[in-house]
Amino acid sequence: MTMHTLKRSLRSLLPSFVLSTYHFLLAVSGALVYGFPSRKLIVVGVTGTDGKSSTTEYINAVFEAAGYTTALSNSIRVKVNEVTRPPTGRSMPGRFFIQRFFREALRSGCTVAIIEMTSEGVRQHRHRAIELDALVFTNLSPEHIESHGSFRAYADAKFEIGRALERSMKRPRTVVANGDDPEGIRYLALNVENKRGFSLKKTLPWSADDKNGSFTFEGQKIDVALPGEFSLKNALAAAEVAAAFHIDIASIQKGVASVKRIPGRLEAINEGQEFKVVVDYALTPDALEKLYSTYDAQKKICIFGATGGGRDTWKRPVLGKLAEKYCENVIVTNDIAYDEDPQKIADDIAGGMAKRPEIILDRREAIRRGLALAQARPDRSDVVVLVTGMGIDTEISAPTGAKEPWNEIAVVREELVRLKTVGHRAEDSIRRV
Repeated sequence: MTMHTLKRSLRSLLPSFVLSTYHFLLAVSGALVYGFPSRKLIVVGVTGTDGKSSTTEYINAVFEAAGYTTALSNSIRVKVNEVTRPPTGRSMPGRFFIQRFFREALRSGCTVAIIEMTSEGVRQHRHRAIELDALVFTNLSPEHIESHGSFRAYADAKFEIGRALERSMKRPRTVVANGDDPEGIRYLALNVENKRGFSLKKTLPWSADDKNGSFTFEGQKIDVALPGEFSLKNALAAAEVAAAFHIDIASIQKGVASVKRIPGRLEAINEGQEFKVVVDYALTPDALEKLYSTYDAQKKICIFGATGGGRDTWKRPVLGKLAEKYCENVIVTNDIAYDEDPQKIADDIAGGMAKRPEIILDRREAIRRGLALAQARPDRSDVVVLVTGMGIDTEISAPTGAKEPWNEIAVVREELVRLKTVGHRAEDSIRRV
């Protein structure tokens, strides 16, 4: 029995109110132990289905550009002042982590803390005893349906973070919400002092392609170095937060433009190949469709799994159908299967497709195959290989409980170098003949 299975079995044996009480007491105890440090910081939370980590990175960059000393906790990294360390493995960590993070931020001279906040965190009361100054809502699409019971229950869990903003003793409190998302209306109805809806419709002129983009904010052009319309929205949310804290437009421009790379998010990998390769964390149908649309002008070779055995099984055939719609070649592989059979997950994905895709469960082999397909095309300069689902996750799990250390960026680079070496050898052989 794997540790994941054991934990799930133990949770199923305990009444829900016992687990809830335990997690509530744990969260409040953490705040007591560390002296309620969030009361002495400007705390900005970011929630939503997609774009949370990227939005926190943009907010952090803008505050830094304005001269603030910041702390940041998301699924990409933990940063306190100038010290950055790897993430904990959870988007919103528990076990006293958040309160300890706030205390460390204070001791390091930080005045602003930006944190990613999740519905799974709410289930374990990790949002408790956090005094928020501002909350950003990015968007909402189906995710974690099985763990929450329904899409409405998932949405309600997210919205509990909005309730936490209402309960905050800080003044003024600010909510920044996606005005293009139906759920955004709910957040903008919160009983707080400042309400700021964001929408690209209000930022004309704006543009976005597979390289970069820009939008207009308070009459000024804001350049975004990352591709896609969704990158603009993440940056726009950060601009609205900054404006709520009276940060000048020059600092907003500087901060947004400084974000040239977010690890594992729309990360272009270049080892001199003629085709594009992009690694991205996208794992929900909505996020993948937006990613595929960003590269609409290119022929796409798509490599992905379902990211998470034993959860959100409903989305597997949906992911397959989307990939078949947008991608010329589809390679289904393994990622984080936990205690579920990776072959079954792959078959579930294939079940949503009219034509069975290539299934290569060895993720490195799948990446190698995708890169080889791109290299073999005569029009490879118009091809993009999209490797999605893992981002910067550091382990591939198996039903046996074994965990393979993983670095998606490094593996893609290694396979690109290998492809180039094999190609050069083949060319040399042809010349010798």
